[in-house]
Amino acid sequence: MSGFASWIGGALGWTLGGPIGAAIGFAIGTAVDKATSKGLLLEPPKRGSRQRRKRTDPVYEKRRRRISTTQKKAQTKSGDFEVSLLVLSAIVMKADGEVTTSEKNYVRDYFVKMYGKERANHAFQLFNGILKKEDLSTRQICQQIQLYMDHSSRLQLLHYLFGVTKADGHVSEEEVELIETIAGYLYINDRDYQSIKAMFYNPVDSAYKILEIDKSVTNDEVKKAYRKMAKKYHPDKVQHLGEEHVKGANEKFRQVQKAYEQLQKERRF
Repeated sequence: MSGFASWIGGALGWTLGGPIGAAIGFAIGTAVDKATSKGLLLEPPKRGSRQRRKRTDPVYEKRRRRISTTQKKAQTKSGDFEVSLLVLSAIVMKADGEVTTSEKNYVRDYFVKMYGKERANHAFQLFNGILKKEDLSTRQICQQIQLYMDHSSRLQLLHYLFGVTKADGHVSEEEVELIETIAGYLYINDRDYQSIKAMFYNPVDSAYKILEIDKSVTNDEVKKAYRKMAKKYHPDKVQHLGEEHVKGANEKFRQVQKAYEQLQKERRF
């Protein structure tokens, strides 16, 4: 459990509070209970211990929360993005009432690819605990993420969630509708939502949707749209999350390039 505890310590920042903190706390408790049942942890101190619980002043706590919500949005760190992925993945996977092995494997494989096997194992241990929590509030969790996470990181979250829905080869309407709801809660506009969705579902005129333009635009407008989207989805936008996420963001960037090349070929310019 020491490795797990160390990983948790390094992973949590602004996620310690709010609904995400509650979900993570539940998951940690589940992991601790499991370890205790196997004799991996010592018994907790008895009630006669000299340790005292700190009293919480409700007035102070209310004021602290009010101040925190008005503070400038902090730049998201890798660990905060990581646990946000886990919580939102759990919500989406449970949308259709069934969590498949393929979906769970997608999460594990993604974390192995991004963070390495050891860190992925710790993340998946936490993820299993989150899946067991029944009362996850999608709206409250997304509000916390939107409050602290920059726009580029939220777009990366959305891209990942679409990958989760396709992991088992079956995409339910409930899952897609939930992701659209999540996008709204995260303040991601419809054009950005449709752009990322088109990277996975290849609708008619998907190249136009990815570049967020209509078929009626001129060639010059296609070029302008490409430059705009290439800038929006450039991997450097999530560089603050760590090198592992820069690699993950390359997929969105490649899709934009592919869409532009397709239109170049179709329009012959």
